[in-house]
Amino acid sequence: MDMGIESLVIVLLIGAVAGWLAGTIMDGRGFGLIGNILVGIIGAFVAGLIFPMLGFSIATGILGSIIHATIGAIVVLFVVGLVKRA
Repeated sequence: MDMGIESLVIVLLIGAVAGWLAGTIMDGRGFGLIGNILVGIIGAFVAGLIFPMLGFSIATGILGSIIHATIGAIVVLFVVGLVKRA
């Protein structure tokens, strides 16, 4: 897969927005800018695995990608919170 600089910037921006939104929704469980980008990207990957198994999809385009990644990032933050408590 050949990813150009524009695609990389878009992925990082979507990851940053999704990670920030997830940290805000999960009551301040964010990890700073770089951490939020990583949580957003990992969240998008997790959602990409979970949503097809559940049999539904979310809107397309940038907004759909942000929603998709945010839901996945919330799941990631929830699991991280559970692991931290144990």
